[in-house]
Amino acid sequence: MEQKTKFQYSYFIYPYVIAEEKYEKYLARMLKKPNCQLKVFEKEKDFGIYRFFLPQVRDYLFWSFGIPKGKMKDLYDLPEETRAAVLAKYPCNIFTYDLPEVMQGKVVDQDGIFFDIRKIEIVCFQTGICFLVMKTTINGEDVSIDDVLNFNYKFREIHSELSGLKQYENIKIQSGMLKDVKQFTDLLKEIAGENTGAKDLNIDTERFITYTYACLGQEDWKPENRENLEREFYKLVQVLPANAQTNFEKKTEKEKEELNSMLFGFSKASTVLLTSDRETDNFTKVPHIYETEYLYAYLFSLYKKYYLRKLNRDFQNGQDFEKIKKKFLKFTQDIWIQEITNDEIGDSLCEHWEEKLGSQKAFLELKNKYDILYKDCNIEKTRKTIRIIAVLMLLIIGMLFLH
Repeated sequence: MEQKTKFQYSYFIYPYVIAEEKYEKYLARMLKKPNCQLKVFEKEKDFGIYRFFLPQVRDYLFWSFGIPKGKMKDLYDLPEETRAAVLAKYPCNIFTYDLPEVMQGKVVDQDGIFFDIRKIEIVCFQTGICFLVMKTTINGEDVSIDDVLNFNYKFREIHSELSGLKQYENIKIQSGMLKDVKQFTDLLKEIAGENTGAKDLNIDTERFITYTYACLGQEDWKPENRENLEREFYKLVQVLPANAQTNFEKKTEKEKEELNSMLFGFSKASTVLLTSDRETDNFTKVPHIYETEYLYAYLFSLYKKYYLRKLNRDFQNGQDFEKIKKKFLKFTQDIWIQEITNDEIGDSLCEHWEEKLGSQKAFLELKNKYDILYKDCNIEKTRKTIRIIAVLMLLIIGMLFLH
């Protein structure tokens, strides 16, 4: 039985890195673009986000919550270069990249999958680690899970050099603004540049990270359909095509009672929430929370992973230890030890992301390197101190003999 979605969307996330010394100029360049606007968060308008995040992380991600409206007007009155200098002092800046119209496209396939690019946001951290975040929806009333699977699988590699080599994976974008894949990759380059910084950090720049929501009819959640549901869910999480042969193993346990209506899935390159339309919230309230509070929490988790990688590279490159030490301690104090939310589901999601992304392991490895370098540095300082004291003692003894 083909599983039809009641509601669906997929976000595609593209990480890129701007050199820290060029970050302010990058902000100025984005501010000069007429279709790029700083996203301002307000307590009334964005109450869900304000309530979800605990104060320390909220101030880190959404500094505009704490700025009076009059002060924000003063900021907009400044020239772009001056405004960029002010923004560069904040830990995180978020921009909306306005589209002249809803961009429509088509995945070339036997039947064809038409889709819209609904919005684009740019999330930039002070360290130069940034994310281009794009929301897409598949058009049509009878969108199946197979459509979502094939679309995610194909579209996430639209920026890959390999995508053009396989005709069945090629994507043609049909709109007034973006007519083909090359124009789309040109848009990525316009926003992210050559992105050599991401390659230096061993970040995959040829495949998007996927973040998907799909709501299915409650009939698909019945016990007799459970195996098929979990099989499709597994493919979504692994970003596989509909016809993929998987190593999914049939679960032996079967529940007699009605199954729950929400499944979260995680991998290193994707997050998926699959729900049932049995609950009204699953096609009204939950999709909004998933693409606001949860999405920003996910981006924060991705940022921590990549910044740990950046710090590790600095250690390996033998940069000035005192400078690296300052960055590492600031990261630990401002980010790593901070709780993100008191929301039960949100807190559980953050734990799963840290586990899948390997952030905890990366932090411990980095801390071990830091401890070794710190001890070596202290030993060297002690040696220098002993040498200085020895020289002073010799001078004092010499002066005593002279007298």
